[in-house]
Amino acid sequence: MKTRELTIGAVFAALSILIPLAFGGFLTLHLGPFTATIMSHVPLFLSMLISPQVAAMVGASSALGFFIKLGRPEVTARALMHIIVGYFGGWLVKRGVKYEIVLLIVLPIHALLEAFIVIPIVGLDYRMFYIVAVGTAIHHLIDSAISVFFARTTGLYTLKKSAN
Repeated sequence: MKTRELTIGAVFAALSILIPLAFGGFLTLHLGPFTATIMSHVPLFLSMLISPQVAAMVGASSALGFFIKLGRPEVTARALMHIIVGYFGGWLVKRGVKYEIVLLIVLPIHALLEAFIVIPIVGLDYRMFYIVAVGTAIHHLIDSAISVFFARTTGLYTLKKSAN
């Protein structure tokens, strides 16, 4: 991993910890085991443009941020799924799949992983399963739009396209 990639990844990791801590109150929706903190996926999604390893590191940092802020095992477990989502998304980007398409491909994976991971913690409650799955999908779409905007306006997207 290059020094530049590691440095950018560290910034994204720090942001993924900071966002739940700073915005975990007024920008967060709570509904049972489902929470949505607007912009909490943005560092993860942007890190997919760097590398799969960086995205996995940022996913782990996200879980740490939510654990520190909320300490709720179901929320922390859901955030741990960002490791898988980030790595897979980064892998797709590395293989040349267009960034916007990657975000759409990982959406159902993200939503289902987060919905399934709460079952061992809160029990098999179909209503909560659907709330987590649908809520995560909507949250994913909102944060995807924000991520695409940031990727394009900061030059991160064009930098990655020129590297391919």
